[in-house]
Amino acid sequence: MFNNLSERLESAFKNLKGEARINDLNVANTIKDIRRALIDADVNFKIAKEFTDKVKEKATGEKVINAISPGQLMIKIVQDELTELMGGSPAEFNITGNPAIILIAGLQGSGKTTFTGKLANYLKTQKGKSPLVVAADIYRPAAIDQLTILAEQIGVDIYKEPDTKDAVLIVQNAIKEAKSKNKNVVIIDTAGRLAVDEIMMAEVANIKAAVNPTEILFVVDSMTGQDAVNTAKAFNDRLDFTGVVLTKLDGDTRGGAALSIKYTVEKPIKFMSSGEKMDTLEVFYPDRMAQRILGMGDIATLVEKAQLQFDEEAAKKLEKKIRKNQFDFQDFLDQLGQIKKMGNLKDLMGMIPGVGKAVKDVDINDDAFKGIEAIIQSMTPTERANPDLLDQKRKIRIAKGSGKDINEVNAFMKQFDQMKKMMGMMNKMPMSGFPGMKGLKR
Repeated sequence: MFNNLSERLESAFKNLKGEARINDLNVANTIKDIRRALIDADVNFKIAKEFTDKVKEKATGEKVINAISPGQLMIKIVQDELTELMGGSPAEFNITGNPAIILIAGLQGSGKTTFTGKLANYLKTQKGKSPLVVAADIYRPAAIDQLTILAEQIGVDIYKEPDTKDAVLIVQNAIKEAKSKNKNVVIIDTAGRLAVDEIMMAEVANIKAAVNPTEILFVVDSMTGQDAVNTAKAFNDRLDFTGVVLTKLDGDTRGGAALSIKYTVEKPIKFMSSGEKMDTLEVFYPDRMAQRILGMGDIATLVEKAQLQFDEEAAKKLEKKIRKNQFDFQDFLDQLGQIKKMGNLKDLMGMIPGVGKAVKDVDINDDAFKGIEAIIQSMTPTERANPDLLDQKRKIRIAKGSGKDINEVNAFMKQFDQMKKMMGMMNKMPMSGFPGMKGLKR
């Protein structure tokens, strides 16, 4: 996401690389390039100009002029201003109440129904809530069917009345149902249109008036850029929503919506999501997004994703095996499974500083590990636990069972041996010998 904007901003900063001091000329050139980059990303001209005026004001201050590394300081100024433009600090998500009522609004095709499922999954798995999703789109049977499938997939209850054509009544009945079944969060998926119209606005406003939601979230297709911002303003004028959700960040996202929407409607971005998988919902952190846009990665989010899949007991057992040089194929297969649960591989790699740019043109899909998994799964349990047993005869059988060439099997075995040797070398080094590892609990 935001690849083009990231490249344009990086190009803008080249004006200052190698410069001993900042002066009016190189600041002016850099500011001009930053403004062009923002406008090309579909950011409103007024917002782009105000943004770059603030950057220029800070860049020509006494501290920057006398800085030892003006280029780095300029990047820091832009990072701070991007963070502020997108909201400054992460917004709170209010799920108090019995039940808490969350109203989802937006245009048709923006990803409302998918987000409803993702939010229910997030609240269930990460917040320990018991959500009820409500199919309140009375115009599209497909939306009801989709939400039913998603609810079954993530294991949450759904309330629907396919034959009822009164959305307000459906929602009121759903809340009664939630109370009777001790559901502490109700998430309402409302109807959308291809464009803003009075019928849709009146209906969602009536639902709001009838149930007094704890949160009203406006879902934005981030690929639509400035159009999404204009639509958000129309919805906000009518609904006074509490927050924004950016969807489809895995697409060709120029960044205009993410950078402009907070400024335009004065409402925070609370969540962002990509893809169709139910576990690809993230809380929106303006500072982390600024780092991603500037190509700095996002280690904090990567660590959080890893922690969600972290099993402390399993980790302790694995550590003991590694220290005894007993790491085997089954351990390797288990670790692949944990990595896959963390999300899209290319997105994960993009969170590592310096790696995102390197892999931006590389086709990395979620099937990247399938060949390795097939090889390991073609082994017997005894072979997985004892890598040294694999002679040529066994390798030939494994190659046939996995549909791989014997050379591919041999190449994987060689890589596995090299990895084990590296683990053995690391075992001989105390953890405190690594930068930043002192004081960490094992």
